[in-house]
Amino acid sequence: MRSHDVDGAVVVLTGASSGIGRACAYEFARRGAVLFLAARDRHALHDVAETCHRLGGQARIEVADVAQPDDMERLARSAIDAAGRIDVWVNNAGIGVLGAFDEVPLEAHVQVIQTDLLGCVRGAHAVLPHFKRQRSGILIHNISLGGWAPQPYAAAYSAAKFGLRAFTESLRGELHAWPNIHVCGVYPTVMDTPGFRDGGNYTGREVEPVPPVYDPQRTAEAIVGLAERPRHSVYVGLPAVLSRLAQAVPGYAAINARLVSAALRRARPTPISSGNLFTPPSGERRIEGGYRDRNAHRVGWWLAASVATATIAGAWWVKQRRGSR
Repeated sequence: MRSHDVDGAVVVLTGASSGIGRACAYEFARRGAVLFLAARDRHALHDVAETCHRLGGQARIEVADVAQPDDMERLARSAIDAAGRIDVWVNNAGIGVLGAFDEVPLEAHVQVIQTDLLGCVRGAHAVLPHFKRQRSGILIHNISLGGWAPQPYAAAYSAAKFGLRAFTESLRGELHAWPNIHVCGVYPTVMDTPGFRDGGNYTGREVEPVPPVYDPQRTAEAIVGLAERPRHSVYVGLPAVLSRLAQAVPGYAAINARLVSAALRRARPTPISSGNLFTPPSGERRIEGGYRDRNAHRVGWWLAASVATATIAGAWWVKQRRGSR
């Protein structure tokens, strides 16, 4: 696929206030992009936009919630009215909730799916007519390894990410007659973002990732790289690559669930919280969560389970390959 120059490109980015989205905004700005930054937190968006200007990019903000039916259409109109076109649209906004499925309020599950899946559907629906009129455009979905490896105690997140992977691939097939419209999926492993701190947590236990935890800048560079040279899929970190094998492992769900349960039993108690599901979090908005700077003396279930089961998946796949020879 041919390369695209990000300098001067009009980029719409959701979930731009913290974590991977904030890192993406800064990376696009360094390369001279014209940014339209969307999130629910106006104050955080102002901070991001100011930094983008200092880094050499242009940035406008739009307070928008991908879970709201009309906000993505408004975001697309704002970008078109101001810049005349949209070259890249990054569906990055995402949230999560942890807990036994029937102990998490139904509205929390619904909110995760509204954000992580339907928010991307709304974004795609808003921008594709503009891409077709231009006969070009790049749509990027931040899917995560959750698109391949289902996680116990995160049922709604897994459902949303599996659905997003299917939506991405279906949309790519549908647009086969539009060679200059690209639909890309990004599959990062667990990143060192504030997501563990900010997400909904109904387990009653403190959750942290354990090494290896990756620098969000790696995912930002992967996303900007897709804007420059679009490809179907990019994986960030070895666990994300191995996650594709997880479903092939007999008893994967049971293995994963046991690992998660054991980790939760050892974790420190913490109050139940809906976190950032329905409102922006109150904590400092930043790129990193600070987990890579700590000693991982507590067991974090998500990465522990993902890495362990993905490793088992890899070993099983290798064994099967050898046995078939």
